[in-house]
Amino acid sequence: MNIDEIEQELGVMQLSDSFFPTGIFATSNGLEFLFTEKKIKGMIDLIEMIRINIIQQIGPSDCVALANAFDSANKQDFDKVVEADSMVFATKLIKEIRSASVRSGVQLIKCVSEFVKDDKILNQYKNNVIKNKAHGVFPVSFAVCCNALKIKKGKSMTMMLYGFTVGIVGAALRLGLIQHFEGQKIIHSIKPIISQTIKEYSNKSLFEMWQFAPQVDIFQMSHEKMDSKMFIT
Repeated sequence: MNIDEIEQELGVMQLSDSFFPTGIFATSNGLEFLFTEKKIKGMIDLIEMIRINIIQQIGPSDCVALANAFDSANKQDFDKVVEADSMVFATKLIKEIRSASVRSGVQLIKCVSEFVKDDKILNQYKNNVIKNKAHGVFPVSFAVCCNALKIKKGKSMTMMLYGFTVGIVGAALRLGLIQHFEGQKIIHSIKPIISQTIKEYSNKSLFEMWQFAPQVDIFQMSHEKMDSKMFIT
């Protein structure tokens, strides 16, 4: 490996680390509601929840937005980055999920811009977010930051999907739904789904973006109305 490849791998490790302050650890994507209502009972149910989220929501929506924003940032086409930001924001129908994605994305942009000072697209995007001319939604923020850190598009998509999976598994562990060994088995079982999702959505246009998981939407809305909760979503 040359120096550039080593630095790219270090960038992957840095953004993938749970130590990185994006606030994703505070989300459960409706899992807390399902657990409280005893509608999810263990490892098999959790695998199915993660699978549905990736196949029906994150893959065709967030991954498409990330891929397009990454390509646009790489081409220095800032208008297309903002277009991706607006379109994926519009696909997030649940207020709580939409707000959490924006909070995490804005936090990510602010953090990375503290140590990456010379990337034009990153600086433009941050300034537009501050001026409320862009939303800062997480998949687009992640694409902009990965491009600034010279991380390749495929690895960026892998990191986002892996991060979502680990986030749900971590929430399940804190809720007492599964044990640590089960958590690792879940992550391993989701790997083929992550691989297939990246292959399917890495070259789709923004106009091919979609998501459809009405039952998941209902669970996420129900979580928002809970009187007492551990997680933001």
